[in-house]
Amino acid sequence: MEEKLSEILDNILGLLLLEGSYEVEETEEGFSVSIETKDAGRLIGARGESLDALQQLTSQMLFKGSKGTLPSKEGKDEFKRVILDVGFWRKQKEEELIKSAEDFGKQVLENGQVLELAPQPSWQRRIVHMTISQMPALISESAGEGRDRHIVIKKSEES
Repeated sequence: MEEKLSEILDNILGLLLLEGSYEVEETEEGFSVSIETKDAGRLIGARGESLDALQQLTSQMLFKGSKGTLPSKEGKDEFKRVILDVGFWRKQKEEELIKSAEDFGKQVLENGQVLELAPQPSWQRRIVHMTISQMPALISESAGEGRDRHIVIKKSEES
């Protein structure tokens, strides 16, 4: 599967006329791909939208016909995510999101007011939800639909 992923990445980067290199690491959760190129901005796009689309496209091409699963040793299908990062942009973004979520959580605890965040892609909302879930007396939930989907942070009922 790693060989097929490398072939897909070679084709995509070639079609985009981008020079660079990448490393693929298979983990229990999926495939982590770190791409290095001088033209990282083209792959990342505004607010990471191009990177999200490239990640989705790569995943769909990799699992075409297999519904996003790989057969496991036990004979059951298991899901494998493909996570792309370009120039460590995603890693830095995750760190920023964790710090911001912690700050937002402290703000809600201090003033007790519900806080609605700006709309975010699902992978960013997931990081915020995970961070808030580790903060006592707080809960987070997603609200809105489509591109307007965002997080609401508030004190939990028990607090």
